[in-house]
Amino acid sequence: MAYETLEIENHGAVRRILLAREAQRNAQSQQLLDELMAAFDEARVDDSVNVVIVGGKGAHFSAGHDLKQAQAERANFTVEERWAYEELRYFDYSLKIWDFPKPTIAQVQGACVAGGFMIANMCDLVVASDTAFFSDPVGHTLGAAATEVLIHPWVMGARKAKELLFTGGKMSAEEAHAIGMVNRVVPDAELADAALAMAQLIAKAPPFGLRLIKRSINRSLDAQGLRTALEAHFDTHQLSHLSEGFLTARDRGLAAAIQKNPQKAS
Repeated sequence: MAYETLEIENHGAVRRILLAREAQRNAQSQQLLDELMAAFDEARVDDSVNVVIVGGKGAHFSAGHDLKQAQAERANFTVEERWAYEELRYFDYSLKIWDFPKPTIAQVQGACVAGGFMIANMCDLVVASDTAFFSDPVGHTLGAAATEVLIHPWVMGARKAKELLFTGGKMSAEEAHAIGMVNRVVPDAELADAALAMAQLIAKAPPFGLRLIKRSINRSLDAQGLRTALEAHFDTHQLSHLSEGFLTARDRGLAAAIQKNPQKAS
């Protein structure tokens, strides 16, 4: 399949999927999300692929959902229309990455914000460059209850998740590594090679054994309530679209919520 918003690289048993809207800091348009799921579906059934890397072209992994497109096409959605759109493209698509039967690695540099944070943390492992920062400022910028998939406390711990979401600030790659959200931090120039080296090492293991390991670890988290908690938060997130904070942000223009976050990474 030919993609307009992605670039695909094959490195033996490793497939690298790169978000390729560099001029938009890899903001996630509807087309990009649909193509990303198609690329995962292709990798799922391709027996030559044992590991998938998800990265972004240019200086940034992803600045999140494309709010300019949202303003132009979905600002006046009804509750039912927004629910259906976000359940499919934000919640279900994210969980498809989480449940993907092969190991996945997020290759993160620069901005990893909101929807970008969500996609990166659906992956099994995260390799970040020293330029990377993580942020979910939508409680401040949109009056929304975090992103659609509240993976934050599961990958950061409750206190750090609250700090990140309450302040709308940034977390550096080094701090993310210190709390266990990021597996490795490398110089920016070494990021692509480091992610590929990790993927190629993983790809040497028998694929079925890796699939079972991933399934068991994910089931351990499900036994602790992960999936139920994520589903419950999605409903809460939808409710936040009826708040005065969100309606004010919508009336100002959703695209106006795009920010160069002024707070420094901690």
